[in-house]
Amino acid sequence: MSMCDPTEEEIRREIQPSVQHGGVSVVVWFWCFNIHSLSWLQLSVLSDQCDLGVRFLDLRIARKPAGSSKLFFAHGIYTLITVKEALDELAGWLDAHPKEIVIIACSHFESLSDEDHAHLMEFILLLFRGKLCPPQETPTLRSCWSKGQQVIVSYDDQELQHPGLWNRIPYWYANSPDPKKVITYLEGQQRQGRPDGFYVTGLNLTETMFYVFLHPFQSMRMLTLNSLSLLLQWAGEQQPGPEGVNIMCCDFVGMSEFCSLVVELNYKLVGRGCRKLPASSKISAS
Repeated sequence: MSMCDPTEEEIRREIQPSVQHGGVSVVVWFWCFNIHSLSWLQLSVLSDQCDLGVRFLDLRIARKPAGSSKLFFAHGIYTLITVKEALDELAGWLDAHPKEIVIIACSHFESLSDEDHAHLMEFILLLFRGKLCPPQETPTLRSCWSKGQQVIVSYDDQELQHPGLWNRIPYWYANSPDPKKVITYLEGQQRQGRPDGFYVTGLNLTETMFYVFLHPFQSMRMLTLNSLSLLLQWAGEQQPGPEGVNIMCCDFVGMSEFCSLVVELNYKLVGRGCRKLPASSKISAS
């Protein structure tokens, strides 16, 4: 029987609807959650996104300039839910879903001190202690399942590294409100070759100051929803594999078929027949 065994493919070599969280070939998908697109939500933020199918969590972390030492998520405004509260909730979700794997990208770190960084890293390492997949390993679904590993954490600070945390995950980001320009940018990046590891293909749109001036009454949500058909069409044409996409990110994923579309892309690999496997090795969905 000719088929791919998805449990033996490297996670970083697979396409992932924001997975958001790459290597050489693609099978399992994750998709990405950008905290700025849902910064007004205060309850069940991460677990709700995971229920939608999101497996890559792009977390921009900040400390308020004055007052509490607690850390929050921020993208223009601060959330009310703290980083620790959200990650605690995520840990509970993972306990209830032992075969699910998520990638957490921690970045920006606005106004964090060295002490804040130390406390945050210590909290992450302790909270996910038995679930962390370290960067020294080459994770596959089967290897993660056998070891009880469910979490890959990247920490985007070159001066503060820990052997249990991964380095920064590259994010292809066009910084444009025009979906056609976003696609042109992403295709240009693809022609240069994908990074050797995890990386994110960002379908996110950005409201520049000039765009806001011309469209003062248009929200980010409206901008994204008006462009979704073109962005989703492009996403559906992507391929897994050495030249393919890995983690795909889009805002307002709960209002479209983005997650299911990205998951379907992985079946393109299975259709190619990667190697011969006995019928008894067939992978069943559960």
